[in-house]
Amino acid sequence: MNVTVNEVDRHKVTLHIEIPVKDASKMAVTACKNLAGKVNIPGFRKGKAPRMVLESFLGKDAVKQEIEEAIMNKAYPEALKEQKIDPVTDPEIQVVTADKGKDFVFEATLTKKPEVTLGEYKGIQVGKDIVNITDEDIDKEVKNLQKQHAKLLVAPEGTAIENEDFAIIDFQGSIDGKPFAGGEGKAYPLEIGSHSFIPGFEEQLIGLKAGEEKDVKVTFPEDYHEAGLAGKEAVFAVKINDVKRRELPEINDEFAKEVGKFENVEELRNDVKKRIFTKVSLQAVETFNNEVLKTVMANATVDIPQVMVDDKVNQMVDEMAMKLQAQGMNLDAYLKYTKMDVAKLKEQYAAPAKENVKMDLVLEAVAKAEDIQVTEQDVNAEIYTMAQNFGADPKEVYKIILKEHRVPLLIQSVGRKKAASFILSKAIDTNEKKEEVKPEA
Repeated sequence: MNVTVNEVDRHKVTLHIEIPVKDASKMAVTACKNLAGKVNIPGFRKGKAPRMVLESFLGKDAVKQEIEEAIMNKAYPEALKEQKIDPVTDPEIQVVTADKGKDFVFEATLTKKPEVTLGEYKGIQVGKDIVNITDEDIDKEVKNLQKQHAKLLVAPEGTAIENEDFAIIDFQGSIDGKPFAGGEGKAYPLEIGSHSFIPGFEEQLIGLKAGEEKDVKVTFPEDYHEAGLAGKEAVFAVKINDVKRRELPEINDEFAKEVGKFENVEELRNDVKKRIFTKVSLQAVETFNNEVLKTVMANATVDIPQVMVDDKVNQMVDEMAMKLQAQGMNLDAYLKYTKMDVAKLKEQYAAPAKENVKMDLVLEAVAKAEDIQVTEQDVNAEIYTMAQNFGADPKEVYKIILKEHRVPLLIQSVGRKKAASFILSKAIDTNEKKEEVKPEA
């Protein structure tokens, strides 16, 4: 087989593939035998009917097409391997010569995966955030626990609404004097300062008392999810039925026992400190890792084909649609809710998609440069992790991967993760020697 590579542009190439007549004839015989095994022809056992009989039974064009596809399906991947080309698109095939007694010649035009020029990726220096838990941090979290265990009681008669109070309200909204759908509520418990209502609504209730009424004037945001209300001025007739306030429990040993079976407040505070430390430490590691990988990506150079970005955008849209479906929604309803169409959604995804594609390419290049191998154990571990995330049986997950021919993609994904781990293992924390305030044991 003779393969010539012709560049169409900086991303596209055409493979001119010539298969000697001797080899093409052998492939044609094998293709006919395989075809004969798929059809029932009276007087012949499966796989035994000669080409002439097949042509008479199925038609010359059908048999010829089967032979051509069989030859190209074998020759094309061999040509890619020989030329060390990794395609990112399916090929556009054109048969040049397929006559009996002649070399079989065809051309395949495809977009190839771009080459990556790596910059520095070992010894990247980034300062990890220093974890320092203060008494103020602990006080804030304890107060949150205090709020969570508070009792909500009706305030004394004549109490004026303050921030963080609950106003139990009836309301009726109108635009130009006409009520609108969804603008009415009865005995609605609105927490003042929660910002759960239209901007400006809650603030206008401060100072009111139970039994009082007020017309609250607001303007719906321009990006309001209901297109018919966006940007419009509205008036809400509001009546205050009750004012409720939290009765906060005293922070003492009894409170500590109630919220976590601690013996005293000191134990509670130590536990809070540990939890904050763990959370902030994980956040610091995640931020550090992201900054290291971003630096490696910024140090690398790669000219990304637009088709790879488009494919990633489509993948992101599909993933979003699946997530919405899992939540009982669908993409069309979401787009209507957010006043977008698919084109606008794809436009929003374009920049992050390009970043994701570049990160994948850079990590693959690092894996190649460091000869990082993906073992069977690595793949099995990844499948087990996927199964845990989906709440499924690892064997069933593996069956789906096999059925959808996604094993190569899985191996690539594992390889990228191993490359990222390699980069992070070589990274340098410039704040490593600075003291951190750790929780008490």
